[in-house]
Amino acid sequence: MSKTFEITRRTMLQGLGTAIALPLLDGMLPGLSLTGSVRAAANGAAAPLRMAFMYVPNGVHMQDWTPATEGAEFVLPATLEPLQSVKSDLCVLTGLTHKKAEANGDGGGDHARALTTFLTGTQAKKTHGADIRAGVSADQVAAGEIGRQTRFASLEIGCDGGAQSGNCDSGYSCAYSSNIAWKNETSPLVKENNPRLVFERLFTSGRPGESSQARAKRERYNKSVLDFVLDDAQRLRTRLGATDQRKLDEYLSAVRELERRIATAQKPSESGSAASPLGRPVPKGIPDDYGEHIRLMGDLMALAFQTDTTRISTCVIANEGSNRSYPFIEVPEGHHDLSHHGNDEKKHEKIKKINRFHIVQFAYLIEKLKAIPEGDGTLLDHCMIVYGSGIGDGNAHNHDNLPILLAGKGSGTIQSGRHVKFDNGTPLTNLFLSMLDRLNVRCDRLGDSTGRLKGLEG
Repeated sequence: MSKTFEITRRTMLQGLGTAIALPLLDGMLPGLSLTGSVRAAANGAAAPLRMAFMYVPNGVHMQDWTPATEGAEFVLPATLEPLQSVKSDLCVLTGLTHKKAEANGDGGGDHARALTTFLTGTQAKKTHGADIRAGVSADQVAAGEIGRQTRFASLEIGCDGGAQSGNCDSGYSCAYSSNIAWKNETSPLVKENNPRLVFERLFTSGRPGESSQARAKRERYNKSVLDFVLDDAQRLRTRLGATDQRKLDEYLSAVRELERRIATAQKPSESGSAASPLGRPVPKGIPDDYGEHIRLMGDLMALAFQTDTTRISTCVIANEGSNRSYPFIEVPEGHHDLSHHGNDEKKHEKIKKINRFHIVQFAYLIEKLKAIPEGDGTLLDHCMIVYGSGIGDGNAHNHDNLPILLAGKGSGTIQSGRHVKFDNGTPLTNLFLSMLDRLNVRCDRLGDSTGRLKGLEG
C-alpha cells in the first residue's frame, strides 16, 4: 500500500507576495495508507460542499426554456440544449416565484427589484437616495456561518460594473440593479468585474505592500505568479505520492493557463488615462470578447472552489435591465429593448439567441467543474450551482414561474437529471433554505420563505 505525506487543508505554496492554495490532495486526509474504496470514501467525506449563484437579466423566452415533461425522461428544450453533456447533473426547476419582486404598491422598477430580491426574498425600499434597504442574501447567510473556515468568506464577481447611487430604474437606486449579494439590510457587496483583480486577490498573500510589489515585479519581468512559488512547489512535490504529484501538476498547469488567458485579454487603457508606476498604460484586464469574460469569471470561481479559498460565490453575468447588444451572435439590438418583444416573432428569435449564448457559458462552467476529480467523484458533485433570473418573461415583467436551474449533486443530497415542477407561487427562497440546510447552516426563514423545498432528494 502506497503512502502519501500528510499535509493540512490550509497548506499554501508561498513566494514573494504570493500564496497559492492547493486543491484537495490525498495527503490532506487522515490515514496515510488508505487505498481503494476506503480512500475514496474518506475523500468524499473530506470534500466540502460549495454553493454559487449565477444571474442573468431581463428574463428568458420561456417557451424554449421549459421542458415539455417532468421527471428524469425530460428532453432539454432548444435554449438548454448546450447542457446536454451535463444533463444528468442538472435539475430544471419550474414554478418558483418571487412575490417580493412584484410592485406591491410601489409601481415601476421590476428590474431593480428582480436582482435585489433574488437572493434576499425581501421587498427593496423604493429610493434612489442613500437610504437603500433590502435584506440579507442567502449567500451571505451562509458566509456568516461557514465563511470563517476559508480564506474568503465569499466571492462576489460579475461582468458589469455598476454605480452604487443614482436613479437607474423608475426611482430605484442603481445599487439595486447592480448588486445581488447583501451583507445586511443596508449594505450590498460590490462585485468585481475585472478578471485580473480577482486573480490577484485569489493568488496574493494580502499583506500590506507585498501584493503591489509582487505585481510590479511580475509585470516588469513578465513573470507568472507560479514563478514565485516554484521552489516551494518542488519541495512539496518530492513529499507527495504519485497521484498527488499528478494532481498538483494538473492544478498548477490550470493556474498558469488561466493567467495566460487573462494576460491575453488585457489591453492598454484609452489614451490619456493614468499610467502604471512603470510608465506603461494601466491594463484594463477586461476582455473585449464577452464570452471569454464570462468564462474567465467561471474559471476563477472554479479555482476558488477547487482550492477551498471560498465555498460561497455569486456571479452576475449582466446587471438587471442590461441593454448590452450581442452583434457577435447577429443580435445588434440591446437585450433590454428586445425583452419588450410585444410577441414579435423576430424579436423572440433574437432573445432566444441571447438566452442560448448565456447557457453556453454556463455549460462551460458546469463541464469544467465536472472535469475536476475530487474524492470519490468530481468537484461538481460537491457543489450546488443555481442559475436563473428574477424575471420570467421580460415583456410581461412577471416574477412567477422563474427560469431556474440547479446544477450539482450537493454531496449526494440532490437527485439530479430531472425536471421538477412545483406549484406556481412556491417561494424561490424555499429552495435557498434547503440549500442552506445542506451546508449545515441553520436558517429558520429567509425573506418570504414558507418552508423547505421538498423533492430535491428525489
